[in-house]
Amino acid sequence: MCTVTEELVRRRAEHNDCELFSLEELSLHQQDLQKIQHLEHWCRELRILLLQNNLIPKIENVGRLKKLEYLNLALNNIEVIENLEGCESLQKLDLTLNFVGRLSSVGSLTQNIHLRELFLLGNPCAEFQGYRPYVATTLPQLQFLDGKEISRSERLQAAQGLEQLRADVHRQEQEYLRRREREKEEASEEPGDQERRPHIDGTQCDEEQADYDFWNSPCSNSPESRLAAHRHVEEKRKENQPAALKRSQTVSSFMVKI
Repeated sequence: MCTVTEELVRRRAEHNDCELFSLEELSLHQQDLQKIQHLEHWCRELRILLLQNNLIPKIENVGRLKKLEYLNLALNNIEVIENLEGCESLQKLDLTLNFVGRLSSVGSLTQNIHLRELFLLGNPCAEFQGYRPYVATTLPQLQFLDGKEISRSERLQAAQGLEQLRADVHRQEQEYLRRREREKEEASEEPGDQERRPHIDGTQCDEEQADYDFWNSPCSNSPESRLAAHRHVEEKRKENQPAALKRSQTVSSFMVKI
């Protein structure tokens, strides 16, 4: 599991002379991170935090970033919107392509009075009937949802059937959560990547076929499947490292002889 380290953050703060206390913008995208940590202590001046395309399952440890204006958590494994009440200056939140199924959790953003833009495209909750009017009525401060402006007439129309809207969303949310529980149970029962690979006479057979089978076998779109894909890629990378190292050593030896 990759973690947020001081070395990593300083490396990504080169534009600020590697200083953390005054850092206003930080990009930690595509770092295979699985947890947000330390930043609210090290980087109190952050205004922009880019954490897209990681493996983060939970929004946490950002509540003390009082000056944070833009948080990008697109392409992660987040299922609930939470723990952002302390981000008093938050104006833009991007949760595109996560796994948020609790649409009611947008209610946790009501205290973020400066929030103007929210992105939830590609989340299960965005498929709910009444998704857009529900968000518009829950977050009156919001101006744009998924890049599209929320009009006054849209809010008024949503408010007229608010009770029924909330009931419909609650029903769909409960249905989704039941499906999600079944997904988790099935994922826990599935064999690991190593166990799925075919063996003959105790030796691993046809790595290319095994790799093809992994990527082409049906699976649900879930945090578990995303983690499984990441583990598979990492295992393949580690398997190829010795061969790459051996080629490098061979080339180095050849150059020395020359």
